[in-house]
Amino acid sequence: MQISDKKVVTISYELYIESPENEFEIVEVAGEDAPMVFLFGHSGLPGDFENQLSGKSEGDEFDFVLEPQAGFGELNEEDIADFPLDMFKIEDGEVPANMLDLGNFIPFTNEDGSKITGRVHSVDEQTVRVDFNHPLAGKTLKFEGKVLSIREATPEEIDHGHVHGEGGHQH
Repeated sequence: MQISDKKVVTISYELYIESPENEFEIVEVAGEDAPMVFLFGHSGLPGDFENQLSGKSEGDEFDFVLEPQAGFGELNEEDIADFPLDMFKIEDGEVPANMLDLGNFIPFTNEDGSKITGRVHSVDEQTVRVDFNHPLAGKTLKFEGKVLSIREATPEEIDHGHVHGEGGHQH
């Protein structure tokens, strides 16, 4: 069986990010003991990621690079916003411990009521700068891995748009 639309795919991989010195540094591992399982064509992963896997069979290895525009997009400066520090203070007038540590993710609600997450970029005496870009935006990504298994998606998985059962979404 080959990877194609509406197949449940299980892969192991190592993700590397290109450093400013043009070297790739490992940032994430999904090993065979904790692989990534997704519904091909409905994964929410970048299309070029799926394109690189399309047609591969169980046991095939992969090794490819995605430039930022093919991965999670370029870094968009308009998705970085400043908020008054006072906005994060609670009843006692203090900011909760560790809440604004650099790199922390903070939940927000946007103008239309949707939940979004921003990453603390910087903090000074009056302002908190929050980055709403995807954490991998602007990064050149390298994936090395192996296709562990492929199966037909169930009608329920196709209807729901995600994998059910082991490694997937549990209802």
